Amino acid sequence: MVRKSDLPQKTCPVCQRPFSWRKKWESVWDEVIYCSKRCRGEAKKG
Repeated sequence: MVRKSDLPQKTCPVCQRPFSWRKKWESVWDEVIYCSKRCRGEAKKG
């Protein structure tokens, strides 16, 4: 079992918070930029 602290992390460019790898992002981890739909929307606004 892998601990959450051992998973890869990225920093969201909108809110500047770190977010961890998720199983649903397994095949697209290189393409994931934002931590949430909210941050994606904020980035497109301005």
